[in-house]
Amino acid sequence: MDVSAELRSILPEDRISADGEEVERHGTAVFTYHASRQPDAVVYPESREEVVEVLRFANERGVPVVAFGAGSSLEAHTIPVRGGISLDLGRMGGILEIRPDDFVARVQPGVSRETLNAALSEHGLFFPVDPGWDASIGGMAGTNASGTNAVRYGAMRDQVLGLEVVFADGTVMRTGGMAMKSSAGYHLTGLFVGSEGTLGVFTEITLRLQPIPEHTLAARAVFPDIEAAGRAAAAMIRTGMQAGRVELVDARTIEAVNALKGTDYAVAPTLFLEFSGSEAGVERDVETARAIAEAHGCEKFEFEADEAARERLWEARHDAALAIIDLNLDKKPMTTDVCVPLSDLPSALRHARETVEAAGFDGAILGHVGDGNYHAVFPVDVEDAAELERAEAVNGEIVDHALARGGTCTGEHGIGSGKIGSLEKEHGDSLAFMRGIKRLADPNGIMNPGKIFEE
Repeated sequence: MDVSAELRSILPEDRISADGEEVERHGTAVFTYHASRQPDAVVYPESREEVVEVLRFANERGVPVVAFGAGSSLEAHTIPVRGGISLDLGRMGGILEIRPDDFVARVQPGVSRETLNAALSEHGLFFPVDPGWDASIGGMAGTNASGTNAVRYGAMRDQVLGLEVVFADGTVMRTGGMAMKSSAGYHLTGLFVGSEGTLGVFTEITLRLQPIPEHTLAARAVFPDIEAAGRAAAAMIRTGMQAGRVELVDARTIEAVNALKGTDYAVAPTLFLEFSGSEAGVERDVETARAIAEAHGCEKFEFEADEAARERLWEARHDAALAIIDLNLDKKPMTTDVCVPLSDLPSALRHARETVEAAGFDGAILGHVGDGNYHAVFPVDVEDAAELERAEAVNGEIVDHALARGGTCTGEHGIGSGKIGSLEKEHGDSLAFMRGIKRLADPNGIMNPGKIFEE
């Protein structure tokens, strides 16, 4: 079947690609080690009605459809492992409505996080979910992304109030609404957020917004080892202070960031912290954090109140993944993404470091440790089958360690095709129910097949 030729009956020719760089780009992802697989065609809808027509077309012919945002997923969510159509929603990037008095915005899925926040700033508001990349809101909702602000504001499921979803057969359904809470029926919005494009395509998203804090201050606390940093982070959270961000980077990450950004941060495990609220409250929290850090062996505690200095600090943290990749440009990064109960965090960090080193990898450890979510990142030669197998064993061991302590195999990146086996270990007794939901929403199995579980 010539998919691209048949699609011309739905979309103009200039919004369909069947070869070239765009097709290659839609067959891979920025930060993943997973194998590329090009789609048969890339299409660029500009409205809900066009999404409906494309899905109807694909459903009638049994053609797989993979929704595509910024392409930054780690677990191959946007890679069309069975070919078909890559549905690029980048041209559906509108901000449909901002209601400052209600702390609500309605957006299309292709709008980026930074674009949205630029529009919100004039209203004294912001959207808090910050995965460290200028991802699309639709993609962030699809994976239930979180990031650096999650310790205070939560993940995407905590911020999405409602959705407009198009099912495989073209049926359009709305969930949720503008109200901050509801007890009406099943929590369908929460079901679709994190469904990774396997149940339908988002064409509209209603978001909860937050006021920009009155006063913000960032700090760096340097520690002798990663376990001490983890103990300090857990102790800070237990105090109930209004920490907006509690981020851990190990010495190898700092080394990579210094090389990429030209910074001169001390090459040692470091907590990047941010506090926000009233000026008096922030000052109180900073002093509490300093005392806790020093009690856990902190060797240096420095803070930044200047906005430009704070931006440089968080730019360094956000670019950490790119910095680690830059150290080994001939390899692909494998990234673990476990989350553990906060009391288990220090020992889990030590276990991750020991596991990576024992396998002989040049790994880095970083994460949003304020909520127990951390990542081990190590370069892998994907052409070397033995090395790839060894890397997957490391990933599996770190996941097993987290699951044994009541944690999860993925804190924020999702299952995709990379953690299908891990999901079975974690929630095997729920998979039959999940598959039943999938069959109800997508009976022909065209929506992002090969993701979350084997069908």
